[in-house]
Amino acid sequence: MPDQLGRETPRDGTVLAFDYGEKKIGVALGNFITRQASALTILPNVTVEARFDAVGELIRQWTPVRLVVGMPVNPEAGPDDEEQPSMRLARRFGNQLNGRFNLPVEWVDERYSSRAAAMAGAKRGALDAEAARIILQQYFDELPL
Repeated sequence: MPDQLGRETPRDGTVLAFDYGEKKIGVALGNFITRQASALTILPNVTVEARFDAVGELIRQWTPVRLVVGMPVNPEAGPDDEEQPSMRLARRFGNQLNGRFNLPVEWVDERYSSRAAAMAGAKRGALDAEAARIILQQYFDELPL
């Protein structure tokens, strides 16, 4: 089944997912065989250079075939409403990932991922990584069998 851009979904390979925040970026890891996501780490989001150095190290370590970025969709926004600042930042981050690392990026509606992570009992320091895990698991769950 093709992805959002018409590319075929891989049957094998690692996926990294990101819950982008202005101060921290939660990261999760999974693969297409098991379709199970795991919280991986939280990256500080201090400077552009440091952010992409840290992401680049994860990409070298895990060699993903696809990246997933959570998109903070406003449930009350209509199709003609202007994109919210958090959406613009997440979209820019995902586009930069694609441009810098030449990997396909998928977008997942993450509007309730942080709340779900807190409700699942994620500790305060691990909340962003757990939110990224929820985003990635949602991505896997929505893939056709």
